Amino acid sequence: MEQEDQFVTVVISQIVKPGCESAYEAWLRDITNVSRTYVGHLGTNVISPQPGIRPEYVIIFRFDGYENLKAWMTSREREYWLTQAQHLVQSDPHVQQLRGLEAWFSLPGKPLKTPPRYKTALLTWGVVYVLINLLNTFLTPMLRGLPPLLISLIFSAIMVGLLTYIVMPWVSRLFKSWLY
Repeated sequence: MEQEDQFVTVVISQIVKPGCESAYEAWLRDITNVSRTYVGHLGTNVISPQPGIRPEYVIIFRFDGYENLKAWMTSREREYWLTQAQHLVQSDPHVQQLRGLEAWFSLPGKPLKTPPRYKTALLTWGVVYVLINLLNTFLTPMLRGLPPLLISLIFSAIMVGLLTYIVMPWVSRLFKSWLY
């Protein structure tokens, strides 16, 4: 796939000055609301610091393609909001761009690093294969009688939710020595 045809995730991490956390979180809400107005914005997640594990805030912006992300990252609005937060942070943010499924393979509490694509493809294929068979075995009997498109919608929603929030973070930790 060409770069502009792939989903793009930008991960920004930044350490906030002690005592400025509330103001920074209010700033985060504002800049996130502005980012939502940009074409191609697919969502934003914020991970707050965890004492003893991760001292920085991690902000994850997802866009449907590189050009739409670039429009946001180079916008005057974003530049304005970044200047508004300068007095709240200790240093410039660390910014990392990930494409496609790479974002599934970051280990919690570790610097973001992605494994070779063939490893992510093999592991994703294996996990999807197992999940499809488990969902077919346990979910199909409960969904009998529903229209096929609705069944596909339910399966895909459950699959994506499981992959994103439960299975891939766990599998990434389990296979970290092979992946990295």
